[in-house]
Formats: sequence, structure tokens, C-alpha cells
Amino acid sequence: MNPRTYENREIYSEPLCSCRLCGSENISTAFHITSYKAPFRIDRCGDCGFMFMNPPFNEDRVRDLYTREYYTGSADYSYCDERESAVFSRYVWDSRIAKIRKFAPSGNFLDLGCSFGGLLERASIYYSPFGIEISPYSGEHARKLLGDSVHTGTIADHPFSHGTFSAITMIELIEHLPDPVFALEECFRLLRKGGVLVIQTANMNGMQARILGERYAYFMPGHLSYFTKENLTGALYRTGFSSTRAFIPVEFGLLPKLLKSRHGFKKWTDYRGWLRISGYHMLSKIHFRSFAATSSMVLYAVK
Repeated sequence: MNPRTYENREIYSEPLCSCRLCGSENISTAFHITSYKAPFRIDRCGDCGFMFMNPPFNEDRVRDLYTREYYTGSADYSYCDERESAVFSRYVWDSRIAKIRKFAPSGNFLDLGCSFGGLLERASIYYSPFGIEISPYSGEHARKLLGDSVHTGTIADHPFSHGTFSAITMIELIEHLPDPVFALEECFRLLRKGGVLVIQTANMNGMQARILGERYAYFMPGHLSYFTKENLTGALYRTGFSSTRAFIPVEFGLLPKLLKSRHGFKKWTDYRGWLRISGYHMLSKIHFRSFAATSSMVLYAVK
């Protein structure tokens, strides 16, 4: 798929000739995604299995994705406003923080892609909170909530000193980044010795993603990078992390998920949705080595 065949061809960068993750030139087209106003192509590396948007959207296009419309559901590509569900999301946030504290009980806590600052606000009970958020719309709210410790920008232009963080989180964030290797390297530099990096993203080697193919809902305009558990773990070790641990589907249990889901409930029959959530959670427990029944994963990496 050549972006020059589309009306808005100025939103694309030049095509990449090698894998973003391992540098191999053994890349080929995997999928054409045409369900959005601006279509895009997904390429796959034949050596490490990493998938990425190619040609990628340019920097201006990426920044334009995260406007007010992104959070209000009025854009072609949108997400939720976490402020509307914060009371219920705290069950997940608190459970995640409890797990992180087993690796890093205190210190400076950095959330990349901190959105409106909900996770950071809960983390501030135990840590000094810091954030990076590309969206001025959500970043402004996070700054009002947490102060100047929130940087409106990216991992490439942050003001933070290296070696100062005990914990860094990238919750459904790394797939949005144009250069994941640089991001991992910068996180490694920002962490103190013994600090932990937490990454939640999709495992594209899971049967869920493999069966659905181009119909997999994770293929969306804001996602530039798509990993497997194996190639992301390998990238973490190459960056210098001393140990990693994978949690499938997530590092917290089923109950926080169920409690969070109550945000959208309007009547008692909505609790039937717990059957679907529970079923997916239990199905996700079926995994062995490189096999996984679903495509949810969280990786912890210790410096």
C-alpha cells in the first residue's frame, strides 16, 4: 500500500526499509488496515516477528491524534476519558501499584502516557509522582492535579534526570511510540539500579491476534508498534535489563477487572457482562512458552 494513492498522503513519513526492533531488512507486508479514514499498512519482520506501521504516520499526524476529540469519542480514532470512570478504575490502579511495590516500595514513580493522571494520583500515596503525556488536553488536567512534575511532550523531549526513578510504567503506551528501542533505552537510563519498568501491551503471537488477523481490534491509527512476548522480552534484555517477568493476562487478579467494569453498568442485568470478562480472563491463563490463547500481557523488567 503506497500512501501516495491516498488524498492525505502528507500525513505519512517515508517508508521504513528495516525492522524497528532488530534492524533486519527481512520485512514484508502483513496487513492492510482500511477501516479508518486514513488507511495504513502493517509490515512484519521475518526474523523477530515484530510488526509495525509502514510507512508510519509522521510526527505531526501522531500529535494530532490526541486532541480533545480523541477523548470525547468524536474522532475517527478515539479513547475513553478516564475521569468518568476513575472511581471504578481505582480498583485496577491500586492492585497494580500493590504489585509494583513488591519490586520498588517507594521513590520516584514515572508514568509514560499518564493521560489525566489517574494512576499517578493513586501512586502518590507511596511515591513521588511524575508523568509524560503527549496530549495537551489530558496533560493539562494531569498538571492541575499533580503540578509541574507532569511533562506535556514525549519520552524524546522530557526534562527528567537519568537514574532518578524507582518505577516507570508504560500501560498500553509502547505500541503508540515511533521508536520503541529508543524508549526502552531511555527508560533504562531513567531508572535507578534495581528499578522496575512495567509494560502492558498486546502479545501479537497470541491466538486471539493470530486468528483475527487484520480484524484484530488492536490495529488502530495510534498504534505504530506491535510486539510478541518473545521479541519484547529480547529487546528488554538487549537494552540491559537484568531480569524480566511476564504476567498473562495481567499482574493483578480478576476481581479488580470486574469491579472496574461496573462503571458502565446501568441495570442489574449488566452484571451478565462479568461472565464474558471472567471467561476471557480464565482463557488467558492457557499459555505455555510461546503459546498463548489470548493476546493480553504485562512485562516487568528490573534494571
